[in-house]
Amino acid sequence: MENIIEISDLNFGYDSNALNLENVSFSVERGCSGCIVGPNGGGKSTLLKLLLGLLVPTSGSIRIFGKAPVEARSRIGYMPQYHKLDAAFPVSVLEVALMGRMCRNFWGRYSQRDRQAAMEALDEMGIADLAKRSFSALSGGQRQRVLIARALAGEPELLLLDEPTANIDPGAEEQFHGALECLRKRMTVLTVSHDLGFVSRGIDLVICVNHFVSLHQAAAFTAAEANAVYHHDVNMIKHTHTCFCNCSGGERCSND
Repeated sequence: MENIIEISDLNFGYDSNALNLENVSFSVERGCSGCIVGPNGGGKSTLLKLLLGLLVPTSGSIRIFGKAPVEARSRIGYMPQYHKLDAAFPVSVLEVALMGRMCRNFWGRYSQRDRQAAMEALDEMGIADLAKRSFSALSGGQRQRVLIARALAGEPELLLLDEPTANIDPGAEEQFHGALECLRKRMTVLTVSHDLGFVSRGIDLVICVNHFVSLHQAAAFTAAEANAVYHHDVNMIKHTHTCFCNCSGGERCSND
């Protein structure tokens, strides 16, 4: 199986006197679904920025699809935490989704194909009917789906999600996980979270980040290993999810 993420002997520090991430080496195979977990301040967001090419390692190397992260961005979809965006900005749902095509748009104007891809992404998230609605008028769960659609509009091979269930209610969280189940069937998905209270069976790999990085197969990940990362007792609850996205169903969305 092809490795689409390869990190070797990576060190990173925001200043020269201290390292935020140290001696990081791991790889992620194509089609793998992973969850990046760890306590606040442990380095999860730093690792995500390194994957996106927004930060450069102090030493060591990071390759995405065999290239430097900056060169691979057109193949990466990214969903930020929505509460970091200005929800009151006067923009429609379709316009938000179209932002995901910017890396493919070299002429400053969206093409018919761009609009088609954006609408297809909204439809996959089951919110095509909201295309003309104002982003600011949506609920938290709907905004999450719009931001996923924005990432999908770029037709990525790797999808990075940053705290996707932060600040949304339990019902919306359940819907989000249902939609995510479908996406994991057709692309590589890494989800950043500080919370191990909700562990999806769709996860293959747990990437634990707290200054150092360790990898665990999700099926064998134990509470003891979680405690070692968080340095306190945590609860691990496995849930099954119903598919809420607008996909074709069948085996791709099986929750048996």
